[in-house]
Amino acid sequence: MTTFRFPNRRALLCAAASAATLCALPAAQAQAPYPSKPIRMVVPFAAGGATDVLARVIGQKMSAGMGQPVVIDNKPGAAGIIGTDAVAKAAPDGYTIVLGLSNSLMTNEFLYEKLPYDTARDLTLVYQIAAAPLVLVVHPSVSAKTGPELLKYVVANKGKVAYGSYGIGAYPHLAGAHMSLATQSDMSHVAYKGEAPMMQDLIGGQIQMAYASALVAKPHIDSGKIRAIGVSGERRMSTLPNVPTLAEQGLKDEAYRVTGWLAIAAPAKTPKPIVDRIADEVRKATQQPDVRERVAAMGFEIKESSPELFATAWKAERPVWERLIKQSGAKLE
Repeated sequence: MTTFRFPNRRALLCAAASAATLCALPAAQAQAPYPSKPIRMVVPFAAGGATDVLARVIGQKMSAGMGQPVVIDNKPGAAGIIGTDAVAKAAPDGYTIVLGLSNSLMTNEFLYEKLPYDTARDLTLVYQIAAAPLVLVVHPSVSAKTGPELLKYVVANKGKVAYGSYGIGAYPHLAGAHMSLATQSDMSHVAYKGEAPMMQDLIGGQIQMAYASALVAKPHIDSGKIRAIGVSGERRMSTLPNVPTLAEQGLKDEAYRVTGWLAIAAPAKTPKPIVDRIADEVRKATQQPDVRERVAAMGFEIKESSPELFATAWKAERPVWERLIKQSGAKLE
């Protein structure tokens, strides 16, 4: 006959303590302080362009502030749609964010009939980092040296000029389409997966003109491989002080005066404290002198932002870009 012995008091206490520890594990893991693992920053364009470079500069500073690596993940293609959609469908936990442009976070919705994501519904706007004026550059085979001369050149060479962009709906596409429509010059648009391959083809003469960042264009302007015509926006770039704005040269159309921007977004329903933490780290990064110097060298202008300011600016700019797209004659894809 087997005799059953009740466990002693010490054994019962040990068992109870072990059970309590096991039960507490999921709660402890759920309450782990953010961030407790690496953060993935998706760049929806190819490596080597200004967006990619800015992401790496900001990501490095965020890593130091957050105590976790910020890993850059390039997902180029479809005018930024592929990478942005990947973030829109990611878990809203702060570990997947996107550093995109105004096209991937705003203007694509006016160009595509069936976007796989809706910015207002599927993304949380976190921080608008910088305004992004661009420099209009041409291949040396183009004789024009100013904005007005370029307009005359494309008219005289109707159907023979091709302009590049880093995606349908990006500012370089819209501004080029506007020029083509306004001059009735039938220019061809060539869309690339990023700024770097666009610049390679411009230097090689496969396309004749493009809007590019100062970061990518300036070395080739200095070497004479391409020629600067003018700068978009209302102010000259500090890194290209001798290149006048297109508006200064008499090109007063809205298409030449607006600028795109670069910004951070996260999946919708990302908790507000996490959104605010990311925004605060980006703000701290953009306040550092070496970052400001690097951004200025790109030809960009640092913006003062927050999730609330970004959301307000985003809503205010929507009708401007929608009007520009309609005026440009850009077609829905």
